[in-house]
Amino acid sequence: MSQRSSASATPAGATLRDDPRHPLYLGKWKRPSKPDLEEFIYDDFDEPHRKRQKAILAAHPEVRQLYGNEPLTAAIGAVAALVQLVAAYYIGCVWTGLHWSVVVAIAYILGGTVSALYGVIIHEAGHNLVFKWPFLNRLTGLLVNSPMVVPISQSFRRYHLEHHQFQGVEGKDPDLPLDSEIHLIHNNPLLKTLWVFCYSVMYVVRGMAMNKRPQRWEIVNLVFIICVDTLIVRYMSLRSLAYLGVSVFFGYGMHPGAAHFIQEHYVFRDGQETYSYYGSGNIFYLNIGLHNEHHDFPQIPWTRIWKLRRIATEFYDPLYAHTSWIWVIVNFVSSPMLGPQSRLVRLYRAHTSGRREYRVPPPIESPNVPPAVKASAR
Repeated sequence: MSQRSSASATPAGATLRDDPRHPLYLGKWKRPSKPDLEEFIYDDFDEPHRKRQKAILAAHPEVRQLYGNEPLTAAIGAVAALVQLVAAYYIGCVWTGLHWSVVVAIAYILGGTVSALYGVIIHEAGHNLVFKWPFLNRLTGLLVNSPMVVPISQSFRRYHLEHHQFQGVEGKDPDLPLDSEIHLIHNNPLLKTLWVFCYSVMYVVRGMAMNKRPQRWEIVNLVFIICVDTLIVRYMSLRSLAYLGVSVFFGYGMHPGAAHFIQEHYVFRDGQETYSYYGSGNIFYLNIGLHNEHHDFPQIPWTRIWKLRRIATEFYDPLYAHTSWIWVIVNFVSSPMLGPQSRLVRLYRAHTSGRREYRVPPPIESPNVPPAVKASAR
């Protein structure tokens, strides 16, 4: 039987009511108490971010001044792409005598670290946070995708925006694990380790499982990458291309820079479905860890997201946050209570009725969160 929230969705046609989750928008649902359950956690409300955004703007209208673009992201992406292409050249054309184990180590330490950064920059471009003109953001995504061997940027843009629109909605959020992942992996530590290693592959499989036809820009992305890969093999070597491919595999799998894929929405606390990370990894990875803040305000680029955190501190301080990406991976793999099933989902009708029938309460004189609410969130 599904672990559903005790709060039921309001019947259609009912009078608009204040959302009982205000102001933090934490749910009343609980994590499973037994490790043998092979199903998602269910909620009967809409996702929390749209309403928390309204609550924050009511208390802090100056947050709108943080909206905009950050062209610096494109420059960082160009440098990062050049780093990997240069490394691929040396490994494939100059240091041809390196033992394969040394090449694998370089692919993990250097290649995996930089490849994980590519995903962050593609993410910023997917939200049009690099330039004002969407076309230039798409070009930024293609530029950063060039050393990644497989076409990623345009499909990620498409499916990630759907994830924001339908967060946790069964059958519509492409970020949710498949039922087959849950039944196959569940809470087995060895299988979870392999699953984390192959997380990049699972992203592709989930997209394919939705049976959607490729869009024009996805076809452009495919043709572009085929051309780039061909040029790399022609003017460098097949060994260079293999190095880049292994780097991407590491950078999107069992790597601290990829831990945010688990950190963001896998449930670690009752009532909270999105999690931020406030550790030193944000310095290199462009504040990708501030995920609650990002979902609340996807209009704010990485260079200003910490300002949001400082302005709206009363909304974010009570929320649980991670401080170590390494511990996120260790905890996820070792805990029998965590696995692919550790995600909050909602039916589409709950998603729509929650938005239609519950409102953000009008602002009160003081925007501060009551101490009792803070205490209950801990």
